Amino acid sequence: MPPAFTVIGASKKKVIIDTDPGIDDAMAILLAFESPELDIIGITTTFGNVRTQMATYNALHLCDVGGRDDIPVAQGLETSLRGVIKNRIADFVHGNDGLGNTNPAPPKRSAIAQSAPEFLIQKCKELPGEITVVALGPLTNIAKAVEDDPTFTKNVGQIIILGGAFMVNGNVNPAAEANVFGDPEAADIVFTCGADITVIGINITHQVFFTDKEMDEVRDSKGKYASYLYKASRFYFDYHHDFYDIDAIFLHDPTTIVAAIDPSLFTYTSGVVRVQTDGICKGLTVFNTTTKKWAETTAWCNLPPVKVAVTVDAPAVAKILKDRLMGLHHK
Repeated sequence: MPPAFTVIGASKKKVIIDTDPGIDDAMAILLAFESPELDIIGITTTFGNVRTQMATYNALHLCDVGGRDDIPVAQGLETSLRGVIKNRIADFVHGNDGLGNTNPAPPKRSAIAQSAPEFLIQKCKELPGEITVVALGPLTNIAKAVEDDPTFTKNVGQIIILGGAFMVNGNVNPAAEANVFGDPEAADIVFTCGADITVIGINITHQVFFTDKEMDEVRDSKGKYASYLYKASRFYFDYHHDFYDIDAIFLHDPTTIVAAIDPSLFTYTSGVVRVQTDGICKGLTVFNTTTKKWAETTAWCNLPPVKVAVTVDAPAVAKILKDRLMGLHHK
């Protein structure tokens, strides 16, 4: 049997987490801290679950919780790529502070002077082909990096995106998933930019969940973050009970981190993804998996494919999160 831990000296995946914490973002970030497979070289912040300044505050706070003051945090854009201020903040999902109204302690340090797009561009130039960007919020910062640096799509190793709803309804409205809906123009730019892209949509993340009983088990464990996350998750559980009528929470962001840790737990299909940018279907992700040659040249032609996750070993993904939050794995 192979050892159930990472061998010393094994290559770690260098990641930058682009995030809008968010209760499940907090779970994802703390999971990343407990994952020896990952070398977190930075966190960048965006709007979504909270506004960008609050996302930065929460990201810095989570670094304090994890004892990771070595990780630089770069603040991202406060509006959409085209300058639109986001009206919809998900306080009804994550609380006014993004962390379940737990009033997180002020962070001990500030964000770095560089903006998130500048940080993304610089790090990918320094380490071409080596960095995986895990995008847990709207894709504004990444689209800005694509627009500002023509070499970014070649320099970035991989982009793993939490976003879209493929062959299922959205979670903002029947057409749209929240991260794509937050900045559909940015999402369309990123999906078609030609980088190595893997997409984890809510067709996948709605299969991965913790029950209230499982969260109780996390709380009662000796895990480093068990009590902290249990308190933050109460608000999130209430939202799922009220809006979905379930005694469980979906693990959107942690599932996307697991896709960086162990991509073999998913299967994928390749094709072109475009995003509807206005109208009643604003934020809709349309996935072309056909091999048909179209008679006319359209906005679908000559675009690079992305990989979209179509199945997941949901129990295995949830187990990775649960074990690591409970302190049951070996570093």
